[in-house]
Amino acid sequence: MNDPGVTRVAVYIDFDNIVISRYDQVHGRGQFQRDKVRAFDRADKAADPEIAEKLRRATVDVGAMIDFASSFGTLVLTRAYADWSDPVNADYRGQLVSRAVDLVQLFPTAAYAKNGADIRLAVDAVEDMFRLPDLTHVVIVAGDSDYVPLAQRCRRLGRYVVAVGVAGSTSKALAAACDELVTYDALPGITPAEAPQPATGRTAGARAERQESGSAPAARASRRTRRPAAADPDTEDPQELATRLLVRALRLGQEKDDADWLHSSAVKSQMRRMDPSFSERALGYRSFSDFVKAREGVAELDETNPARLIRLNPAMAEQ
Repeated sequence: MNDPGVTRVAVYIDFDNIVISRYDQVHGRGQFQRDKVRAFDRADKAADPEIAEKLRRATVDVGAMIDFASSFGTLVLTRAYADWSDPVNADYRGQLVSRAVDLVQLFPTAAYAKNGADIRLAVDAVEDMFRLPDLTHVVIVAGDSDYVPLAQRCRRLGRYVVAVGVAGSTSKALAAACDELVTYDALPGITPAEAPQPATGRTAGARAERQESGSAPAARASRRTRRPAAADPDTEDPQELATRLLVRALRLGQEKDDADWLHSSAVKSQMRRMDPSFSERALGYRSFSDFVKAREGVAELDETNPARLIRLNPAMAEQ
């Protein structure tokens, strides 16, 4: 029998919704459809580099969404709904699988598969609540008003409902139907999207190239040094990965508890929920305190009390 004090979380991601909404937020309403992004394959030699760059700028950080959901408790199941044969969605499969997300394939039966994800996601969520009565939290990653009845049903069944949506594409009715709504831009680790530029299309791209022609070498150098939006965790420095994990856990804890100083054990537990493979010993530290002390540039440790406390370095908190 499960501990009644343990929170257990189910996450449902309408992946099409979040990808399209983010693209339109960055580049302008309706731009996803006008740019015909759904069938765009960046691996194609004839692929338009301008669209590839626009996709890069609108990349969705899968890890940030899942990490946020894990701050509510143990993730019991995480599902993402989309047509994974679409190149724009297929680019994310590696990230999703690495975070143990179940990919639910939707087969379009009509143009744009209207409401396909909404219905399948809602049916699965209601079924899961009866199949897994110990679920305490439901996180819906989507901003569509079609999810209002689902949110209302989840709350009537005693679940705490959280919605994550993109600013400008999230229904006010959905916000009212949930216990909590968070915009994607407000998630820890996410850089808020800039307002879309009014000029779009090839002419704008060509105009920008002409304006930058005088400093082309510097611009190319900047692009070379820009960190990729979704780095491969298998090729990154484990120490750097652990540092980013610590920062994100601290930001999540401070935002949820509205407190600067957090208990060391709570921070470590959050890090383990976000990345079960985390181990300070595997990184060469005798204790979690030693791990934190080695990162004084991003975190501060208070050992004056029996319960060790950690906070984000004030210089980091302002960024």
